[in-house]
Amino acid sequence: MLIYLAFLNQNNIMASIDNKGRIRGKAGSVIYRMYRGKNIMQGKPRKFEQTEGSIRASTEFGLSSSAAAVIRRAFEPAYIHRDGEAVSRTTQQVYRSLRNSLSGSIGQRDLHDANLQDLLGMDFNGASPLAEVLQISHSVFRNAEGNIEVSLGRFKPKEDVKKAAGYPDSASRYRIRLMVVALDFRQMYLEYLDIKDLDVRKTAVMEPQTITLKAKAGPGCIVMLSMSLLMYGQVAHTGEYVLLNTKGFSPCAIIGAFPAEQAAPMAAKPFRLSKEAYPDRHEKIQEMGYDGNRLLKELEKRVGKIVDEQPSPSSFKQEPPKIKLRQKISF
Repeated sequence: MLIYLAFLNQNNIMASIDNKGRIRGKAGSVIYRMYRGKNIMQGKPRKFEQTEGSIRASTEFGLSSSAAAVIRRAFEPAYIHRDGEAVSRTTQQVYRSLRNSLSGSIGQRDLHDANLQDLLGMDFNGASPLAEVLQISHSVFRNAEGNIEVSLGRFKPKEDVKKAAGYPDSASRYRIRLMVVALDFRQMYLEYLDIKDLDVRKTAVMEPQTITLKAKAGPGCIVMLSMSLLMYGQVAHTGEYVLLNTKGFSPCAIIGAFPAEQAAPMAAKPFRLSKEAYPDRHEKIQEMGYDGNRLLKELEKRVGKIVDEQPSPSSFKQEPPKIKLRQKISF
């Protein structure tokens, strides 16, 4: 071992023995380290060279992750609590909608090109899926004025709310919340268009009804609709109602998604909100903190760098074959 380490030192390969006789450092393609009192010998990871295809795929996944984060933040007033796997689940669902896009190629498309039907049923809390917990019929329709009509079936809480793990037994009042949000990923802003709450006591019955929500948005906006179930318990001494939803039980899902009428071109600069520019809508509009546009802009530079590093066909010398005089040539 000492001879081997001496050889390493002569070749400027850093590996040493500490005062307890343990080897530490890098020796060629091997890395020596300590882990929980044991001397671990680990192979040095090789450098991974990305191809154009892998760069485009990673860019699209990063864009999906950023878009999913925007959607989660936008609908936080609806779902209140999300489960620990919501980040991964929503990102995969957005990524799938992009992969099923009928327009745009990989690395050149965003959510405005995606198949938005793949976003329907997106649950923000996997511990209490809305379709399993709130067992009432519903249908979503966008009318000629651009507003959304939601038809809800008969709702009897004692029968139509499934008691899953985490269900608050002390709930005495239920609220169905419908919320509409407009999102323009290319101009990087979102706008809260409408929110309506339907309250019903635990022992009461809500008859079938149709709710109309304002959904007129800018022509470049995708419009999404969520439905959630909020449960409240009454404080005996004060008569006040307190929210009982928790991380283990807070049903909410996307039940409607409508494409932009005319998607805008990608913004050169991030959206800047000012009260002067939007005096009537200032409180409803937000900058979305979206990173997808930057990823798409940087993609061509990254791909171009790979192309530049590859040798061109003209860089290879092609010499004609040497033929001796009077040599037989076969055709």
